[in-house]
Amino acid sequence: MKKILSAFALATLALSAQAQEVKVGIGISGWTGFAPLTLAKEAGLFKKNGLDVSIKKIPQKDRHLAIASGDIQCAATTVETWIVWNANGVATTQIFQLDKSFGADGMVVKPGISKISELKGKTVAASAPGTAPYFTLAWMLKKNGLSIKDVNVVNLEPQAAANALIAGAGNLDAGMTYEPFLSAVRAKPEAGKILATTLDYPMVMDTFGCTPKFLAENPKAAKALADSYFEALALIKADPKKSFEIMGADVKQSAEAFEKSQAFLRWQDREANKKFFAGEHAQFSKEAAELLLEVGIIKAIPDLSKLADTRFIQ
Repeated sequence: MKKILSAFALATLALSAQAQEVKVGIGISGWTGFAPLTLAKEAGLFKKNGLDVSIKKIPQKDRHLAIASGDIQCAATTVETWIVWNANGVATTQIFQLDKSFGADGMVVKPGISKISELKGKTVAASAPGTAPYFTLAWMLKKNGLSIKDVNVVNLEPQAAANALIAGAGNLDAGMTYEPFLSAVRAKPEAGKILATTLDYPMVMDTFGCTPKFLAENPKAAKALADSYFEALALIKADPKKSFEIMGADVKQSAEAFEKSQAFLRWQDREANKKFFAGEHAQFSKEAAELLLEVGIIKAIPDLSKLADTRFIQ
């Protein structure tokens, strides 16, 4: 135990002299997959690596606006969202992968609905176009012979979508949500059920990126951001209980509840990052871009070859 505690003490206290800490604003949501970024801040890893990080909770639908305004320089979001942002004039570059969803994102439905094809003409809650839940809905519908035009979409954020279904909102047939809110539905089977998740449709993966301007002016800081994330993953392995406590507190979960939520995703270490950017990232980006174009989220596909810079994960 003493050895484990020392890992946190070292992370917090080893604030080696830095000539000037680089200020970085990061936009995230309460998504479980982003939690190691919170851990990196709370455990002093960012500071140790010469960064003065401020983490801001910004809904995914507004995160690109915060980047465009200069309020933040970096963000965490799903791979396809970077395509949307760049297609709409908000230049951003992905520099490392955060996580892959293994059942942490999904579609919840009211009792009586047994397959996705039954949603034709039904009302489905999802975040606004250009967000991961909306894209996940479009993806799942397409894989089942439907399109987004075949359902009536009501814009609700993931937590509100889950709560509405649990509350039995009369006009709602289904909703798109993710952990930790997906588990709330899992705990109330009488109110609804999880019809499909990313175990059935493995297409939700998150990456971290920044503006090209920030990367050009602060390459060492960009490397420090990636290194801090990987160090946070090492910290989780060294002391999972303490780590889950810190990460859970940020989203108002106990360490035990957070541990259950994170079981539905996989954080990606340095080696997993190298493998992902060697091929899967480009392949998925191409398929995602084609679907985004098809459903009208983007009007043209941006240059996909310029959406990632992998030198910071080496």
